[in-house]
Amino acid sequence: MTSPQRPADHDRGPGHDGHDGHGHGPGPGRADGHDGHGHGHGHAHSHGPAAPGSRHLRRVIAAVLIPFAVAVVVGLVVLWPGGTPSHQRTGVGFDRQTQQGRVVAFQRVDCKEVNAAQVPVGGDTAGQTDRSGAQSRTGQCGKATVEVQTGPDTGRKFVEVVQPGAPRQLKDGQEVVVAYAPDAPRDLQYSVVDLNRKLPLALLAGIFAAAVVLVGRMRGVTALIALVVSFGVLTLFILPAILDGSNPLVVAVVGASAIMLIALYMCHGLTARTSVAVLGTLVSLLLIGLLGSVFIDWAFLSGNTDDNTGLIHGLYPDIDMSGLLLAGVLIGSLGVLDDVTVTQTSAVWELHQADSRMGPRALYRAAIRIGRDHIASVVNTLVLAYAGAALPLLLLFSIAQSSMGAVANSELVAEEIVRTLVGSIGLVASVPVTTALAALVVSTDRPGSPAAAPAGGPGRGGRGRRRKP
Repeated sequence: MTSPQRPADHDRGPGHDGHDGHGHGPGPGRADGHDGHGHGHGHAHSHGPAAPGSRHLRRVIAAVLIPFAVAVVVGLVVLWPGGTPSHQRTGVGFDRQTQQGRVVAFQRVDCKEVNAAQVPVGGDTAGQTDRSGAQSRTGQCGKATVEVQTGPDTGRKFVEVVQPGAPRQLKDGQEVVVAYAPDAPRDLQYSVVDLNRKLPLALLAGIFAAAVVLVGRMRGVTALIALVVSFGVLTLFILPAILDGSNPLVVAVVGASAIMLIALYMCHGLTARTSVAVLGTLVSLLLIGLLGSVFIDWAFLSGNTDDNTGLIHGLYPDIDMSGLLLAGVLIGSLGVLDDVTVTQTSAVWELHQADSRMGPRALYRAAIRIGRDHIASVVNTLVLAYAGAALPLLLLFSIAQSSMGAVANSELVAEEIVRTLVGSIGLVASVPVTTALAALVVSTDRPGSPAAAPAGGPGRGGRGRRRKP
């Protein structure tokens, strides 16, 4: 007759190292002398939290990460800017005074009546051509009366003429952004430069946050908090420090390291496996920085290729624009690197919990097969993301019927190629690097520690019990 099942240990907690321990069928012989007809084997599942590392393992990882974290904090203190340096506004592009406005009246009139060919000072002429200008003198134009709603001239009204072929059309009640040109004649000091999109953007952000929390629950909440903190590091430290004259590469390394530490530990917990993911991400970032520095210099990439970077260089000539380009490569690669390193570290840990007898080589070979599947999708993600961002530029080259060689050789496209390939090499390298680190770390854990406990197998005493960690 089979003895009744013994109660489970109360000290295991939910998930007890990620395994539910359900067993059924004949098990091997037990120490209590029974014939082994009870529940002796278990199935591994990943329901619970990650098993904590032993004290020895935590000491080994802390010996590496604590000096790195201290260096990041020192870097933040030394490079922390006193604020964004002031400058005299040029009135060009984003460097102009803007206020909020609203269209309070709108009507259609003959373009000849409003002299539509004349463009207001500070107005936006993007998308206008000679042909559209000719049409504007003969077609029906829009005459909008706009009221300034913020700033010292609140309540002031001005007239904005919208030509027929203009890409941005106005309507009554439309919320707009207006630019102020103090040196222009009074009637031309204000002009509409953009539309107010705050409401749809805020709504979309709210939908995103709700989706993350709904699916991720508490992990989603911590991920959103980490996202806010990361954005804070970017806007309060990285950007002002670069404008303050600090080396963009050094600022990017310190800022990206701070974001990495905060985001990973906040989202995944202060565990051994998260620490290994941090180490793998750090090594990959160093590789991306080295490759980026070499090839940006070798390909003679100045980083000053469009109106925005030209404006930055004009306002702050001391900024190293090529260093700014490399800083963008580092920060842009960080988010995808986190995903790869966390996935690979978790794969190694789960394999070790499933079979603690696997050595570092066996763990590496098993986990790298998972990593190879991840590499293909991640590389495509980066390439398509950069290609999508540069799609209008690629269309221009296609219209000009330029050859692929000529397109690739232009600095605008060469920047994106270097950015994509350097980031992709770092991502590819992060898989074997992180897998090897995780396999070595988890294999050096001392027997008898929670991280080294077997996932299943015969219990040492009593039915249905596995070996205690």
